Amino acid sequence: MQTQTLPIGGMTCAACAARVQKAISKISGTDGVSVNFATEKATFSYDPALVRLAAVKEAVIKAGYKVLEKSDADEDRERKQKEIRVLWTKFIISAIFALPLLYIAMVPMIKIVRLPFPGGLDPMIYPLIYAIAEIILVIPCIAVGYRFYFVGFRALIMRAPNMDSLIAVGTTAAVLYSAYNVFQITNGNFGAVESLYFETAGVIITLILLGKSLEARAKGRTSDAIKKLMGLAPKTAIIIDSEGKEREIPIDDVEIGDILLVKPGAKIPVDGSVADGHSAVDESMLTGESIPVDKAAGDKVFAATINANGILKFKAEKIGSETAFSQIIKLVEDAQGSKAPIAALADTVSGIFVPIVIGIALIVGISWFIFSNLGLEHALTIFVSVLVIACPCALGLATPTAIMVGTGKGAENGILIKGGEALETAHKIDTIVFDKTGTITEGKPVVTAVEGEVLQLAASLEKFSNHPIAKAICEHFDGEFLAAEKFEEIPGNGVSGIINGKNIEIRRGIKVYENGEYIGKIVVSDTPKTSSKAAIERLRSMGIEVVMLTGDARETAERVAAEVGISRVLSEVFPQDKANEIKKLQAEGKCVAMVGDGINDAPALAQADIGIAIGSGTDVAMESADIVLMRSDLRDVPTALKLSKQTIRNIKQNLFWAFGYNVVGIPIAAGVLYLFGGPLLNPIFAAAAMSLSSVSVLTNALRLKRFKA
Repeated sequence: MQTQTLPIGGMTCAACAARVQKAISKISGTDGVSVNFATEKATFSYDPALVRLAAVKEAVIKAGYKVLEKSDADEDRERKQKEIRVLWTKFIISAIFALPLLYIAMVPMIKIVRLPFPGGLDPMIYPLIYAIAEIILVIPCIAVGYRFYFVGFRALIMRAPNMDSLIAVGTTAAVLYSAYNVFQITNGNFGAVESLYFETAGVIITLILLGKSLEARAKGRTSDAIKKLMGLAPKTAIIIDSEGKEREIPIDDVEIGDILLVKPGAKIPVDGSVADGHSAVDESMLTGESIPVDKAAGDKVFAATINANGILKFKAEKIGSETAFSQIIKLVEDAQGSKAPIAALADTVSGIFVPIVIGIALIVGISWFIFSNLGLEHALTIFVSVLVIACPCALGLATPTAIMVGTGKGAENGILIKGGEALETAHKIDTIVFDKTGTITEGKPVVTAVEGEVLQLAASLEKFSNHPIAKAICEHFDGEFLAAEKFEEIPGNGVSGIINGKNIEIRRGIKVYENGEYIGKIVVSDTPKTSSKAAIERLRSMGIEVVMLTGDARETAERVAAEVGISRVLSEVFPQDKANEIKKLQAEGKCVAMVGDGINDAPALAQADIGIAIGSGTDVAMESADIVLMRSDLRDVPTALKLSKQTIRNIKQNLFWAFGYNVVGIPIAAGVLYLFGGPLLNPIFAAAAMSLSSVSVLTNALRLKRFKA
């Protein structure tokens, strides 16, 4: 199975997304179809042996939507900016005509306020001129809102009504009824002038365009994280050609094997290996480590990191989407385009909501017309109000917008969350299992104690060895090395040699012997990271049980656990058995997160409810983890859980308001309050309420931008 993401054009509400998802899901050979209304993308898996990608695209087109050309983030951003500009222009044009239309329609009805009114448009004196003026003013509103009618009626014909269908049917009913009354006026029935509803259609279109403009702008703000990441990428590179000359070229023209030059203060354009030069490179955007990393010949460099001082020449090895930086962006994009399981209810409702609403509007409108003595106008008002107020936009935006902001905020804090499901599951975690080496500890041995005058002797011998413990001893010693002869390394048992004519042996346990006599030892251990204890204390304060899972000996594991405040230790566990230990915890009814380095911990990371990989930005491609902590800082674990809790709380708030709005709004539009002596909802106010519901959901999601780690 291959995974594919297609940008979809023409979706106007959650019902559209449900329609596209249904169309793709029907195709044999596709699986895991998810269509996101907020990001306007369809993600699915398919078997190339059973179905061609062209067939999927054709199904989308047959459903009434467009498959857009894939574009980079800059092009996508420009397309969306253009869409926002077009919507604002349409709204302004519509408002220019809708406001005077509303004015001349409402002023004659307001008896208690004396507002200036053109005498030639007095409906009681010049009814036909008044009616023609309303027609002239409503036509531009309908013209700029033509898309509602084109898309809405086409969706009705295809038996897949959407938000546009509700607007199109409602405003068309108001316009046709008004046109009928204009015809009555021309035949001498001047009383029909009181039954014109052109302003209802004009103002509804204007308000919907306003809501769509605000919605598009707010949706754009939800993906700010992608824009910020893209802003870090260099646009050009300096290449050294075959003649040794320097040329500046666009980043897209760089090819693997090119020799590139990076000057002090410049960004490294692609991933590669240093060929010549020495410098320090600021890799904080990848690793979160603020101290620049020294680079010399043979060292790896990564795109978008900053060359601090020296001049570097390096060979391009990974370009375009293959760079570590591009993988980070892809992770964030994929996460923002995913859905959380909590969205399933909203998706189900959105898919059947519009047909149900049309049915309710017809039943209620006909019932008022038949069973009351209030006439066709009253029934029409209710019919249009129900159609307009009951748009499922807010339902469709409730979950994806919160996920977009939440995952984007995570990326800003060096936390890459791979999808909505991971984000949702993370807030349920009650047990966290930590690997020891490289996760809780630094992952490299350091000298912590020396017994006897043995450090100089040991360092003078160990400098010939490549063993990590030998390197730790040599790094700890800052004196002058003694001359050593006949160095011999005994695998698994230590080293030996002759210093000052004496036979020196360093045996297992780093015990030092001189001519066979024990003279002292060196204690080397893997020390906990400075952040580990604080992170674990914070997790425990959140009510989360913390467990250490390691292959180390019990004595070593318990010593490290005691230092950082962990009481439950599972030690001497082979890598292949770690997943079974996670299963045992899950069998106890616990929701388990596994935190490891993503290599030997891969089975355990995959088995856990949430796998959290500790590693630098170059390791973001680890498939086994659901969350990647770029900064290798355990304090980001409680931050990720806190972000998950706040995002899920935000989603629940959005769903509550979206469902609640429709539960309350539809009965009011249907005239329930009017039955008990209350007011009747005007379709214009219904349109305003509908637009406000979508904007309020987006605004609530944007509150997550204020999240503090």
